[in-house]
Amino acid sequence: MSEQGARRGQEDDWWRQLYGEDGEDGGEGREGTGGGGAAGDAAQSGAAPAAGAPTGAGPADVGPAEASDTLDERVASVLRTVGPPGWGDRPPPQPTPADAPDRAAPAAPAPPDETPPRAAPAPPDRAAPAAPAPPDETPPRPEPARPAPPADETSTPGPVPPGEPPARRVPSPPPPPSEPIPLKATGPGARPREVARSAPPPAPAVTYIGDRPPTYEAEPAALPAADPAALDELVPDTALEGAQYGSLTLRAASQRGDSARYRGDVRRDALLTARFGAGRHALILVAVATGRPAVEGAHRAARDACGWIGSAVGRSYTQLAEDIRADRRGDLKAGLQRLTDRSYGKLRARALERGGPPEQYTAALRCLLLPADPDCRTRVFFGVGAGGLFRLRDGAWTDLEPVATDHGTPAPIPAPIPATDAPARPGPGLPHGPGTAEYPARPEPFLFHAAFARPGDALLLCSAGLADPLRQEPAFAAHLADRWSTPEPPGLVPFLATAQLRAKGHAKDRTAVAVWEA
Repeated sequence: MSEQGARRGQEDDWWRQLYGEDGEDGGEGREGTGGGGAAGDAAQSGAAPAAGAPTGAGPADVGPAEASDTLDERVASVLRTVGPPGWGDRPPPQPTPADAPDRAAPAAPAPPDETPPRAAPAPPDRAAPAAPAPPDETPPRPEPARPAPPADETSTPGPVPPGEPPARRVPSPPPPPSEPIPLKATGPGARPREVARSAPPPAPAVTYIGDRPPTYEAEPAALPAADPAALDELVPDTALEGAQYGSLTLRAASQRGDSARYRGDVRRDALLTARFGAGRHALILVAVATGRPAVEGAHRAARDACGWIGSAVGRSYTQLAEDIRADRRGDLKAGLQRLTDRSYGKLRARALERGGPPEQYTAALRCLLLPADPDCRTRVFFGVGAGGLFRLRDGAWTDLEPVATDHGTPAPIPAPIPATDAPARPGPGLPHGPGTAEYPARPEPFLFHAAFARPGDALLLCSAGLADPLRQEPAFAAHLADRWSTPEPPGLVPFLATAQLRAKGHAKDRTAVAVWEA
């Protein structure tokens, strides 16, 4: 038996159960609202009606009719009664899950105590049985993605789970039309051209100045040799520092030169940034020192020079800050010169301890004193040796290197002063004690300069590795002026990138300390 024949046999059995197993039907001219419903319920529940119980409501229950009773003829009879003229002569449409919701129900009959008695369908002249909608008059609206066939077309229904009537299909409204895609964005070459017009690629970063690149590579190549017993003396390739107090913004960077990076030499430049005190009375010290080239232990001398001058300033920062706020430049110069002499005296003594010549264990030292008080804009520079001091104002550089007035020369190392002698008279506000005048000689003249900073100025303190190209290469100076003449101070990384600008013939270590005034 074919699948379609088996399905039709199940549907015939369901109709017979509905109208009674004895052949009662609700044909034309009969009252099918009585015994047919009771007999159908009894058949569904599996129990026969009791003896003597009425099986109908009147003369309508007269037994089976002699005419053929098939599902197709019943549907055709209903269509001839309720449909337009001539409609019943057509072959009935094949049932679909959406058009015949009640025909697959008898596969799993409900228990008699849960399902209420089902009434027989009304006569055709009073009520129309459940039937599919006329296919030609009101066809269902097709869906946009998958159009549904009209009701009068033959379609193969899908399998329906037993005991569950299929839900009636409700056509969904078509989705709103999507936005049209512009043709200019669909081509393979449209997007690159549009991006190129709206956001041009940035210009390549400038890494060197001159017609040819420098001899050495820009990145480090070799590490300095390490002593297992003195690992604390290792110096990093680059040091970076920054701060902001009151109206000033500080940026500082120190790095190995191209030559030292290639040869694996240690960085001979030393950088120290320190704050003494707090609040408006705080004093900021920035010290830059450079050891002698081609001298073993030159980096230690630079580090010792920064450390000793820092300790001396830290012990006297209160008096120094008061002298700066009061603009007592004479007292400042005398006191700072004394502190510098004491630091260089310690360097010479350290050279004797190491058994080396004192003129080699030394360093160029340059310092800045910056009050944290926002009402004080006096900036004090002092130091000894090569380097640079510049001011950037309105996009132009000004060399503020002071003229040396003290042309002192190194003197022979005197014997230590006996403890019974009276100590030397200290400068204004500066400490005194052992070591303040033991070794007063220094290798070069003492430098001092005090300047008043205006809003928008940038003060640059640097070692010789940056001062030389800044003085000798106009393009180098112009590039730094362009990068640092901005309304806002640069961050640490942009500041370091600008300070790393290379120029052929300038491969020394370089250290830059810049102070922007708000």
